[in-house]
Amino acid sequence: MTTKPSTIGRALAFVLAGTLTGALFATGAAAQIPAKYTDPAKPALPDPGMQLDLKRTALVVIDPQIDFMSAKGAAWGVVGESVTEQNLVPNLTKLFKASKAAGIVVSISPHYYYPHDHAWKHGGPAEIFQHKIKIFDRPSALSLDGFRGSGADFMPEFKQFIEDGKTVVASPHKLYGPQSNDLMLQLRKQGVDKIILAGMLSNLCVESHLREFLERGFEVAVVRDAVAGPKTPEGDGYASALVNYRYIANALWTTDQTVQRLQGGK
Repeated sequence: MTTKPSTIGRALAFVLAGTLTGALFATGAAAQIPAKYTDPAKPALPDPGMQLDLKRTALVVIDPQIDFMSAKGAAWGVVGESVTEQNLVPNLTKLFKASKAAGIVVSISPHYYYPHDHAWKHGGPAEIFQHKIKIFDRPSALSLDGFRGSGADFMPEFKQFIEDGKTVVASPHKLYGPQSNDLMLQLRKQGVDKIILAGMLSNLCVESHLREFLERGFEVAVVRDAVAGPKTPEGDGYASALVNYRYIANALWTTDQTVQRLQGGK
């Protein structure tokens, strides 16, 4: 389902004031990562020392969909700057490729909204915003009509990895965490207890998945330049997520560091 530009414009108006610079990042090379995102030179918290065991490890990518990661997507005006700063799509492509080469489980936790979801009687600010811009909309849970090329579809760069007949595509999560889909079951059935976590949005779905995984006894490494977040007058979602990742994740790696570990098996 394609969202009309006029609809997007009306829905985004209240959050785009002062954030229109995101649109400037729709094309071109990724910008240098700002100093405010670098880790502290002298961290006070210990490094948990997470190690990979490829037989027990999965790459989990959240919402690798057009509406979040493409300049054509409904949310680009809010997330485009961060997606570009992190070089997100190329970095995720590297992770997919390295994970497939290493033979680990690859799982997608997608986000879809169906007509009955738009009949909810209450919601939080981000939920209401997403419903207004009709992000990830599909006409039915029982049909793929209009799916290909829509905002709910996967990024073209990732399809060779996702549609290879081996990747686990979980049922959709509805708010932020995996409590409402079958992702946890799928991972446990594969004997997974170590997770490499990436995708969108850094301070919402990624952080919510991280927290739930930790509560369920998984070890989780977040790939810091394979996540991105919204930038609105309410704040920089990527910056806020980094703070919490440093406090609670078992590891915080770059894409290159993660690929090296996948290639080395630990």
